[in-house]
Amino acid sequence: MNFELLALNPIALDFGGLQIHWYGIIIAMGALVGVIMAMREAKRRHIDPDNILDLVLYGVPIALVGARLYYVIFELPFYLANPGEIIKIWHGGIAIYGGLIAAFIVLLVLCHKRKISPWLMLDIAAPSVLLGQIVGRWGNFMNQEAFGAKTSLDFLQSLHIPHFIIEQMYINGAYRQPTFLYESVGNLVGLVLILVLRNRKHLLKRGEVFLSYLIWYPAVRFFVEGMRTDSLYILPGVRVSQVLSLILFVVAIAVFIYRRKKQSEPWYNEL
Repeated sequence: MNFELLALNPIALDFGGLQIHWYGIIIAMGALVGVIMAMREAKRRHIDPDNILDLVLYGVPIALVGARLYYVIFELPFYLANPGEIIKIWHGGIAIYGGLIAAFIVLLVLCHKRKISPWLMLDIAAPSVLLGQIVGRWGNFMNQEAFGAKTSLDFLQSLHIPHFIIEQMYINGAYRQPTFLYESVGNLVGLVLILVLRNRKHLLKRGEVFLSYLIWYPAVRFFVEGMRTDSLYILPGVRVSQVLSLILFVVAIAVFIYRRKKQSEPWYNEL
């Protein structure tokens, strides 16, 4: 059977040349659900939900630019030779870490102007960001990107994953490791753990929901990145995302321990 013919169409709608890709729809869905989740948590924490909307209004466009710029920088020779491709994000090529860095800066600026604790806002935003990443990886699935090395049909079937995923993982004449799925599921486990822990009274201090995210996500990304075939490299054999993941993981643990010893922040559940 020719599984290539069974690959899902990455284009959801085509209006006479105006194409709407599943990638964009899925990313938008993830963002929308994340915003709703953050607004509910903000209200519960006595923060005006409009601050979340403002964060999205300014943060999302800047995060998209940051994510694209990050990717372009590490693929600069290609984009210098093909400058017209720089704006074509529907062809793939946005880096989550670039978007997170840009969004983080926007959040700090907004918190400074609104006189809101950055740690509290980060605690509110972190689970929503993780949810967006969980959903967003399925955009990569539709584009048949962010996959791993060649594997066998028997191996994929042994994972007991739905058949439509196996079909979509038949890329360029071979079955591929569904690394998008590994990351999505790994982050889903992390999201459930974080949501459970954040509501345990006197367990987490303010800022530790965010730090928990900053420990979990880089750990998942580090291992999954090592399986991917489309990584960005800072040096031959050295993957950019693995280096950054390791740095964030170590820094987050160090900050977590330091703040616990300093005891400077209130307990997360104290409003």
